[in-house]
Amino acid sequence: MKIGFIGLGNMGKPMAENLASGSHSVSGYDISGEIPDAVVKCDSIAKCVNNADIVITMLPSGEILKKVAADAIKGMKDKSILLDCSTVDVESSREVAIISKNMGIGALDAPVSGGVGGAEAGTLTFMVGGEQSDFNKAKELFDIMGQKSVLCGPSGSGQSAKICNNMILGATMIATCEAFALADKLNLSREKMYDVVSTSSGYSWSMNAYCPAPGVGPKSPSDNNYIPGFSAHLMLKDLKLSQQAAKLADADTPIGAKATELYRQFVEDENSGDQDFSAMLKRFEKRKHSH
Repeated sequence: MKIGFIGLGNMGKPMAENLASGSHSVSGYDISGEIPDAVVKCDSIAKCVNNADIVITMLPSGEILKKVAADAIKGMKDKSILLDCSTVDVESSREVAIISKNMGIGALDAPVSGGVGGAEAGTLTFMVGGEQSDFNKAKELFDIMGQKSVLCGPSGSGQSAKICNNMILGATMIATCEAFALADKLNLSREKMYDVVSTSSGYSWSMNAYCPAPGVGPKSPSDNNYIPGFSAHLMLKDLKLSQQAAKLADADTPIGAKATELYRQFVEDENSGDQDFSAMLKRFEKRKHSH
């Protein structure tokens, strides 16, 4: 399969390298000009998409996606597929799908879970929106880049699934950090709290797999001075997308809204965006009862 890959940053670079190490021909374009060795370097979007069976994008925002997609679609061959792996707003995703389909191009929105580590190891999870036939054509690539891909529904459904998942993740991480800070002040050992909660009704991915307390539970970014597996800045981006979606869908998400505001304070007011999102524990350790 001939693949064009646009956006070779922290996530896109290892994804493209994994595809190129298979039997696929991968051409790459990135605005920075940095392209991994295994990928054929292109100096324009037009050259990158020329004659590609599938064009993959991994971009930072909906606005950038719409601009790149408008350029890419013009040069893509009939019945090829635009596979967007960015995490963006649902509306932008749907707009790109409509434009693609009007030009005879298939469209899949396929945001990922698993972070840079998952991209490097080829163990990402893809949440996909689009047509079954397009999903079937792209499945081979999902299997190289990840360990699981789920067709969630029509265009935009992949973004919807990612946004809902990360709203839960942001809220449960805050609750987990609050609980550890409270346990400290109640003189309850963190290890004992973990032993109880991780096997009781309070268990969650935030507690069991990604514990924000250093030295407790499986190894996580908290054990590496909160160097990000997933940065607070990216969590804030996803939570903002959840609230944008909630407004459009007229959905009541008060906990999601509060989580968004707390991460906004942490990232913007407290300048902690470059730390892992679990570093929120350090914030609560320092704070006193506010009511």
